[in-house]
This record gives sequence, structure tokens and C-alpha cells, in this order.
Amino acid sequence: MKLMYFNDFRLGVLKNDLVIDVTPLVQNIPHTGPGNLMNGLIGNFSNFRAKLEKASNTGKGFPIAQVKIRPPLPKPVNIECMAVNYMEDGTLSEPALINAFHKSANCIIGHGETMILPDIPASVFEGEAELGLIIGKGGSFIPQSKAMEHIFGYVNFIDGSARGVKPDGNTFYQMKSRATFAPLGPYIVTADEIPDPQKLQIKLWVNGALKQNFNTDDMAHRIPRCIEWISGIHPIESGDIIATGTNHRGLSAFQNGDKVDLEVEGLGRLTISVRDDLQRTWARETRLDRQQKGLKGLTPQLTGKYTPT
Repeated sequence: MKLMYFNDFRLGVLKNDLVIDVTPLVQNIPHTGPGNLMNGLIGNFSNFRAKLEKASNTGKGFPIAQVKIRPPLPKPVNIECMAVNYMEDGTLSEPALINAFHKSANCIIGHGETMILPDIPASVFEGEAELGLIIGKGGSFIPQSKAMEHIFGYVNFIDGSARGVKPDGNTFYQMKSRATFAPLGPYIVTADEIPDPQKLQIKLWVNGALKQNFNTDDMAHRIPRCIEWISGIHPIESGDIIATGTNHRGLSAFQNGDKVDLEVEGLGRLTISVRDDLQRTWARETRLDRQQKGLKGLTPQLTGKYTPT
């Protein structure tokens, strides 16, 4: 099943290209807004699934092209992002130590919305194509053998980053938790529709040019291990997101006017735009391009405020 929010945060089930409004069916879930309504639905999905499936089979709905798509998870309690969690197409000799960082739920934007690059002296702004896991059943100290039972579904996720912020050693929070730096969507795909999340192709385009193209089978620490590790640090809750990391070789600078598309296999296409009021520019090269040219470091800024002198 594909779940989404549309227009003024009506809850919809996507069937083929039609969005069926199922909002009246979930109104008895205690909630104060669309955020905890979706979290509540995810946590009690077994009590609602049959009703939602029946409604989605009526054939009456709105063409998806005619609705405004909203973020399908407006307010998870936790967004946890795995760091350096790919073997970079098998080029790393050994996996990095398992690691993650917390990203604010206030960073979330949805399909068709805009990532805004802030007026700060960052070296470069990037967006990482990632598979997002959505937790269904919460818990603590979840063993790997039970971890997949705790997944409700999956979603396209872009991890926005402001690289090179200062001071060194005090960067993750201000680099990763900027407003608009967590695009996701366009909808949630329930776990039963994705037979093997460790064999999904992930592609990201910038202005139609394919930049990232990798498979989740290259993960350094696989999904059950990520869930085990994070739930051993703090409880995870229904509706939480675990972003599983990216292959860094295709990362490139996001800049003003860019149109960015992300497709994780089976999860639809998430499209966002980028706005930089300073209109800074960088070369359009990827990290792999620089590596193949024998160049070190991040893509340097070419023009605009904060250009290195």
C-alpha cells in the first residue's frame, strides 16, 4: 500500500495514478495534527489496513497529477541518519565503524518543495540519495533477528548537508539539521511491497543529469544491524525514520535553480528544487569526477559570497 498526504493534509491511498481520500476512516486515532495522526496510524495499522484497502478499491479518487503532494511523515519523533554506511561500490577495504547522527524533524519538506541554502560560509552544499526506513513497531535493544519485523515501510529520503562549516569538530548538527534539509516522499510504501530492501537501485538526478546510481546491496552495515544499533542507544517509535546512508562517489554541489529527482526502486520519484538567494556557484563535477582527475578535497566554490580568496 502507498500512503500519502495531499492538499490540506488529507490522508490518501495511492492506487495506480489515483489518490483515494481515506481521511474519514482514521479520525478516531488520537491526534492534534497530521504528524501524530500518521504516526498513530502506523503504530495501529493492523486495525485500519482492511478498511483502507476496501476504500482504495472503489476506484474513486483524484489523479495524482492534480493534487498538491505533502510530506508523508510530517513529524516523526526521531530521524536518525547512518553515516558512512556504504562500501563506495566495493572500493573500501573495510567498513567504517557504525555511526549515525540525529536530524531535526523540522528539516522535513515534501515533493515539489524547495531546499533553501542558508547564508553561511559552507564549502559546498550537497544532498545525499538515501533509502529511508519507517519504523512501525517501536522498541529498545531490538536484536537483528527481529529487526525487520519493526519496519512499517520505506520512503525516498535526501540528506541535505552544508559541508565545511566551522569550527572543525563541531559540525554535524549545524551541517545536517538546517531547515529544509530533509526532503522525503512522495509517499510511504508499506514493507510488504518491497521484497528485499537490500537489493534496491538508488538514482539521483540534478537537472536531468544522473549523479548518483548505486544499490543498497553495497551497505556497509545492513538494515538489521542499523536498527539493532540505534535501538540500543534510545527507544525508536512508530513513524520514526532511519536514513540508511549513501554512496558518496556521486555527490555534487546543489545550487540555485537546481531541479533534483530521487528514485529509490519501487518508491516513486521525489522531486525538489533548490534556492540560494546568494546565487553561489560550484563546478558540476561529482566526487568521483574529482577523484579520477587526481583532485583532493571538496568541489571548490567558484563565485558568490564566501568564495575563498
